[in-house]
Amino acid sequence: MAQQPFETAHAHGVPTVRQLSIFIENQVGQLLRLTQLFDRTDVHILALSVVYCVDCAITRMIVDEPDEAYQLLRKHGFPVSDCELVVVGLPHGKRALLEVWTALLRGEINVHYTYPLLVRPRGNAAIAVHADDNELAVKVLREAQFSVLDQEDLARGAL
Repeated sequence: MAQQPFETAHAHGVPTVRQLSIFIENQVGQLLRLTQLFDRTDVHILALSVVYCVDCAITRMIVDEPDEAYQLLRKHGFPVSDCELVVVGLPHGKRALLEVWTALLRGEINVHYTYPLLVRPRGNAAIAVHADDNELAVKVLREAQFSVLDQEDLARGAL
């Protein structure tokens, strides 16, 4: 059966989350304009990161309905791309990040960037991680007893 063009999939059974990267002009009000698009929909923004550049900004976003959000953004003229990330549920305690980074270092996994989620799936804090090898990152994190979340986990926890 053929996969739909924007359908979220698990590569080899690896739980991942789809991130949308939106390019916006570096002008006053553009971030408001972007987020207002979702105000009239059932799409929830679950994580957000803005990277400032001189004449543009890259807004990275995780939503509960990435296919719907992608289409909405394209319809309103926003240049958008997507990629897969690993989302890690963090255990309670001040050493949670230290333990995540240690596990990834042991697995020789490079982290390109990371940012926190605005929601608490399963009642815990969580971070999105853009790693150089998602499959290996998931394997290493699970071996270290971390909870790795997928798109469905986030969609269920967003409401």
